[in-house]
Amino acid sequence: MRSITDTFIKHPVLAVVINLAIVLVGWRALTVLPVQQYPKIESSSVIITTVYYGASAETVRGFLTTPIERVVSAIGGIDYLESTSRAGVSTVTVHLKLNHSSTAALAEITARLQQARSELPPAAEPPAVEVLRADRPYASFYLSFSSTERDVPGITDWLARTMQPQFSTLAGVQRVTIEGGRQIAMRIWIDPDRLSALNLSPGDVQGALQRNNFLAAVGRTKGNLVQLNLLANTDLRSVKEFEELIVSDREGALVRLRDVARVELGAEEAEIVAKYSGREAVYLGVWPLVGSNEIEVAHRLREEMEQLRPGLPKDIEMHLAYDATVFMEDALTEITKTLSETILIVGLVVFLFMGSVRTAMVPLLAMPVSLIGAAIVMFALGFSLNLLTILAIVLAVGLVVDDAIVVVENVERHVRLGKSRLNAALIGARELLGPIVAMTITLAVVYTPIAFQGGLTGSLFLEFAITLAAAVVLSGVVAVTLSPMMSSRFVHPQGKQGRMTLFVNRRFESMRRGYAWLLDAALDMRWTIVVAAFLIMLAAWPLYTFSRQELAPVEDQSHMSLFFEAAPDSTVEATDREAQPVVKAITSFPEAKFMWSLTTNWGGFGGMVTKDWRERTRSTEEMYGEVYGAVSQVPGLRVFPRLDPPLPTPGQYDVELVVQERGFTGTDARDDFGGGGCRLAKRKIPVRGHRSENRFASGTRRARPREALGSRTRFGRGWAGIGNIAWWGLCQSV
Repeated sequence: MRSITDTFIKHPVLAVVINLAIVLVGWRALTVLPVQQYPKIESSSVIITTVYYGASAETVRGFLTTPIERVVSAIGGIDYLESTSRAGVSTVTVHLKLNHSSTAALAEITARLQQARSELPPAAEPPAVEVLRADRPYASFYLSFSSTERDVPGITDWLARTMQPQFSTLAGVQRVTIEGGRQIAMRIWIDPDRLSALNLSPGDVQGALQRNNFLAAVGRTKGNLVQLNLLANTDLRSVKEFEELIVSDREGALVRLRDVARVELGAEEAEIVAKYSGREAVYLGVWPLVGSNEIEVAHRLREEMEQLRPGLPKDIEMHLAYDATVFMEDALTEITKTLSETILIVGLVVFLFMGSVRTAMVPLLAMPVSLIGAAIVMFALGFSLNLLTILAIVLAVGLVVDDAIVVVENVERHVRLGKSRLNAALIGARELLGPIVAMTITLAVVYTPIAFQGGLTGSLFLEFAITLAAAVVLSGVVAVTLSPMMSSRFVHPQGKQGRMTLFVNRRFESMRRGYAWLLDAALDMRWTIVVAAFLIMLAAWPLYTFSRQELAPVEDQSHMSLFFEAAPDSTVEATDREAQPVVKAITSFPEAKFMWSLTTNWGGFGGMVTKDWRERTRSTEEMYGEVYGAVSQVPGLRVFPRLDPPLPTPGQYDVELVVQERGFTGTDARDDFGGGGCRLAKRKIPVRGHRSENRFASGTRRARPREALGSRTRFGRGWAGIGNIAWWGLCQSV
């Protein structure tokens, strides 16, 4: 009975062309696949920020936050809302459901906000909408710029004119933002006593500025031969011009701005203070394009920095304070090294067990064809080369050789029975066509269900499962096309066995006899074997229960994140002053390289960058407890260190508990767990007390009232562990 395998055995050129096409197309796909640390996750948040200068937190909550929440909550695709009302600023964070289109949500939210604009106070600025990736809310690179001669406004102005446009032109860069900078501004300090003596109000000064300091396009004049654009200097540009501004004209009595105010060229009020190891600096945040090769972007960025460094002003110092691709490159290097070692080990094992270089060539050649061919499926489905897809390729190395080994051994068996190599290949391939298809489908079906898991785990391991299944399917194609053809030409024509083959076969025979003896002994005491198996099965439950359970082990990424929380009425200057002991505590560690930070009035965040893991004796996980103890002693600030997660997470902490009051005298609340996979929504727990909001800290800190409406208890990795509190036990307690 003829089979499809006969075609490839009798027409070897066809088999070679098919597999060569798989290799060439797969290699081309492999070279254009983006290189990332993790698979792309459509997990986004839409942040709506509305500024209302001079308003209290209660006013912001009632007239800004509440109307915005009401109109935004009506759209689809929202997982939950989170809002913060501070003096002068309302922030509403819309957390979208996993894999919901952020573009569609942004368009709908923008339309809803336009409809609700009339409900907001006229003095409030229009809401600003921004989309952030939940798995990476920060830039991938932060460049620090500090100066020994210039102040922060001077550095900011220099960066905005020179460095920011320069780095924005790099291929793969989405945007470059200035963090911790202060724009140059004309500052007008009104004297209330002099203003009152002249029977004027601050509104009169504001009105005069609006009437006399604006940009205007006058127009143009046109003749028969030429046309000219008309220019008018309608804006004020110097301190002298502002001082001469007329505020009031009462029957010839002119009141100028210098009469009621002091004018100086300064800078805007500081909202963020950036530090580099305790030294004031300005950061450039570089955001790569989604789907771009972040490692290539990092290389271009470093090359651009080295090219620009000689031309920097002598007082400017430039440092790459944070680089998210350092761990990525190390991890990809290690996993690529593992892949090479795996291929060599599998090749050696195949050779040792088959005992012949000629027969070992059949499965060894099938291995690269299958692995490279899997890149075709990855490219077609929009995957990337990341830690999980390369891990799938590593695991596939030992699977893609199975079909080819079965084919060549069956052909070799028929040759030893006296058949020619061609007839042996034809008969052997026909016999194995069905088993090969069954083996391929079985292996693919085993791994494919991982891709159908829901939630964050399913999104993360989708590419892993499909890549592994694709490599297995390609190995089946190779086993049907290339392996039978190669077996008909590489197997020894007389079935002759070399010394290595004879040695291996003798060892297999000895192993077979030993296994037969053990099997007979086991059958003689079958009930003992059954009881032992039952005891082992029962022991699996306590072993599983008391084992450490997590999605992925903690990785040493040579970085530890720090989150600051200050009092609600704190100023930027006060928070910055209170953060100085944190810098001293962090930089005192011998493993620390430097610390970077961004501080605001409500707190801020930063990071401890450690030396390379090859240059220190302790890992970041071993250092965590000591770091937590050091920063917890800092007065005036709550500092939460966090080990960077090995896999993307939808939040900053493993477990987040939200206690929300229902009204002014409400007695029940809803707790909402997210981040670490524990989410108990719409479960009511009693809350005793009044309208004050509290933030708790794992039973180790005293609660204090907050000015914001909602309160949140956060439990980061290692934080709850210090108090011997397991997150699942916390969920059960609540």
